[in-house]
Amino acid sequence: MPFPTLIGLLREGRTPPDRRVALTPKKCVELQDAYPGLRVRAQPSPHRAFTDQEYRDLGIEVSDDMAACDVLLGVKEVPVAWLLPGKTYCFFSHTIKKQPANKQLLQTILQKGITLIDYELLTNAAGERVVAFGHWAGIVGAYNGLLSYGRKHGLFQLKPAWQCVDMEDMQEEFFKVKRLPPIKIAVTGSGRVAQGAVEVLGLMGIRRVSVYDYLYLDFNEPVYAQLRSSDYNRRRDGRVWDTTNFHQEPQAYESTFNNFLPVTDLLIACAYWHPAAPRLFSEADTRRPDFKLNTIADVTCDVNGSIPLTKRSTTIEEPAFDYNPATGELEAPYTRPENITVMAVDNLPCELPRNASRDFGRQLLDQFFPHLLGGDAAGVLARATIASGGQLRPRYAYLADYVA
Repeated sequence: MPFPTLIGLLREGRTPPDRRVALTPKKCVELQDAYPGLRVRAQPSPHRAFTDQEYRDLGIEVSDDMAACDVLLGVKEVPVAWLLPGKTYCFFSHTIKKQPANKQLLQTILQKGITLIDYELLTNAAGERVVAFGHWAGIVGAYNGLLSYGRKHGLFQLKPAWQCVDMEDMQEEFFKVKRLPPIKIAVTGSGRVAQGAVEVLGLMGIRRVSVYDYLYLDFNEPVYAQLRSSDYNRRRDGRVWDTTNFHQEPQAYESTFNNFLPVTDLLIACAYWHPAAPRLFSEADTRRPDFKLNTIADVTCDVNGSIPLTKRSTTIEEPAFDYNPATGELEAPYTRPENITVMAVDNLPCELPRNASRDFGRQLLDQFFPHLLGGDAAGVLARATIASGGQLRPRYAYLADYVA
């Protein structure tokens, strides 16, 4: 595509409104300074975590008119009625898994000849994602897990993350966690999400221990262990663990998470889960006399996924529900001590929108704009472009029946 001269920053149009933004005011200035001749125009928004005035104060134009913009940046799905024909849009479209709710979105993008670049598909040569909010999902998810545990057991009342100005404000609450008894916390995963969760537990002063010590030793303080897939899965045929094979052939494996159920009080689930992979445990397991787990922060929030108790997602304002092991029913949170409390918010980074937006904008400046504005020699944008000129790109031709 020709060198764009005007980048449009879209207001978020989903309900409830997302308060994040692709570029903060300072990141807009940094982008303009790095590419002389390029300008950024922001749509006004009453919900954005950065006010219209914050953009104006740094000389960024604020206007409803996006018609003159060459490239339009959002965060979540753009309402169908707002799509402008022939433009290049960049946002999380949530269409590559044929999500029913966004079928019309992709159909309209094709009808209007729009070029769609999906952030989720921006990868390096090794196939690793280079732009994501996962780190902040882990940070808020771990915090919410401790918040839920504290409320369930009447230990402390943490201020919800979404009521905090930013991460620094949230950290003012961490001292309350000193009231934790010597519980054991399991964190699953090793990616960005898990690293965010581990960061928060470290800042709270909770000690990390080895998986072996976690399983077999007792402690007089709260501790956590970070579990990799090999710690709680094994091949069904008894062959040696192979991480690459696990990702290629997850159905050949079974869960061994039952080893952790008798010693774990709080689970913070941050591991990516494939539908063919084993679940961590079953609903029947919750009725075992040695099932100790009583609070779960399902950060990945796969409904009916790796955590079988996550039967629905929750909202930022009402983040938790209780699962009754005796009946299998969902109940209001914190109602019975024998229930298992589940936190399953599916848009956790929205709770710290200023921090999440700053981090995301940094990733765009480093990993996206050099390709957009300097020629896409490495094919980063080509790999992430779902549609252009009214056609699905060959890599995404499998979506043809979805939009037919």
